[in-house]
Amino acid sequence: MKKIQSALHKWMKDNESFKENYTNMKQNVLNDPEIKQFLDGHPELSDAVIEKNLIKLYEFSTQSKQCDRCSSFGSCINIIKGYSPVLHVDQGDIHLSYEKCHSMLAHERTAKQQQLIQSLYVPKEILSASVDDLDPDATRSEAITAALTFLNKAKTELPSKGIFFSGPFGVGKTYFLGAVANKLKDIGISSMLIYMPEFVREMKTSIKDDSINEKIEHFKKADVLMLDDIGAETQSAWFRDEILGSILQYRMMERLPVFFTSNYTLKQLQEQLAFSNRGGVEEVKAGRVIERIRQVSREVEIYGPNRREE
Repeated sequence: MKKIQSALHKWMKDNESFKENYTNMKQNVLNDPEIKQFLDGHPELSDAVIEKNLIKLYEFSTQSKQCDRCSSFGSCINIIKGYSPVLHVDQGDIHLSYEKCHSMLAHERTAKQQQLIQSLYVPKEILSASVDDLDPDATRSEAITAALTFLNKAKTELPSKGIFFSGPFGVGKTYFLGAVANKLKDIGISSMLIYMPEFVREMKTSIKDDSINEKIEHFKKADVLMLDDIGAETQSAWFRDEILGSILQYRMMERLPVFFTSNYTLKQLQEQLAFSNRGGVEEVKAGRVIERIRQVSREVEIYGPNRREE
């Protein structure tokens, strides 16, 4: 009997504490400036309706509204990360809903933009390259001018020709591709950046799983295609004619630009492409590929010191 009385006494004591806490919570909620403004705007709400929905009002009062208590999307304090609470009245009752906050919208825009750059086997530092960081020395001025001219035109209409950056090893040709790709991303244009030697291996592997045609179609139709280090791959007549030639032919016909980097000039690349791994020289077929390259890009040479040794 004593245990029951003791338990009952404890419950009554705790219950009084609960009532006190509830009263304090209710007072704090109803004194909240935003809650007061909401209730003042809806004088039709009865005390009973307000009492019934007190937990909704409490939830609203404790949340950040459009990032007023959060410095970024990652530091969001709300129950539903990236969403801001909204109070409204419908059919005489209080409702609480959530809408995307400013930080969430900015986060989604950034994520969507990042998806505009796709790459195969390209270093991460290249994917973060910026036009603003291009060194404007005399050996690179023509390349910078050509890149900026393309980007300015792309704001209104995508040019039909990209750029064939040729020059010695290490002068920053690949960085140019990354910088252009990032600037294109900012204006909503997608790009596909591919490291050619690995691209060749990717295509050979794709034959085994029957995905080669699907991948070729993807490369054909990218807004802007970028082929890094063309001529460095082990050459095969099959890849030159059936893969590279097919992609370039489609893009030439559809007037879609292609960017290239190469340690060879176009004239030197033609000589390189003429030699296949089967032996012999196929100048006509190599010349056909070079002509397609000329139709989808214009050559710009880059010289200077090897920046990878600095």
